[in-house]
Amino acid sequence: MNYNKAEFEKSYGISSQLPPSDITEIAFAGRSNVGKSSLLNKLFNRKSLARVSSVPGKTITINFYDVDGYKFVDLPGYGYAKLSKSERDRFGELMEGYFQSGRNIKLVVQLVDMRHKPSQDDFGMIEFMKQMNIPFIVVCTKADKLKVKEFKKREQEIKEELSMVDSDLIIPFSSQNGLGLDKIKMLIKKSLTD
Repeated sequence: MNYNKAEFEKSYGISSQLPPSDITEIAFAGRSNVGKSSLLNKLFNRKSLARVSSVPGKTITINFYDVDGYKFVDLPGYGYAKLSKSERDRFGELMEGYFQSGRNIKLVVQLVDMRHKPSQDDFGMIEFMKQMNIPFIVVCTKADKLKVKEFKKREQEIKEELSMVDSDLIIPFSSQNGLGLDKIKMLIKKSLTD
């Protein structure tokens, strides 16, 4: 797959707008401000194809990218407390509509912040994917913000915290220095050929 052939396609705010799922999809999920856009930009080798928001909870759309004939889907960040009830309801409807519309999802890249214990929402998302039989990997973002000793400690702790996930599928990642990028690309490629 040529990641340099990445183009933004369209954003959708309600599930009834979602296009038919006739092409293989790789979805990216995680809390607001966990670094989904930074990961996508690193994968695409672009500075700002995926819009990085300075305001958490800003992305409440599903954003589609065409990547060399595959669809990469940036799901809205969850867990942002300051959303109004109507926005939270719309978010829930959008996520449910995406996952329960029989889409051709080959892999979900679930992002968690490596510096902290995964949130209840993170655990809920992982549980949901296991129940729905959706293949996923866990990418631990912001790894570069930890000192070496701290990094080693968190790497061990996160594998224990996420004991329900195969430890080979938990990847520390840094958008600053590219740590973990090759493994993420390898697992995406593997999901497309499985």
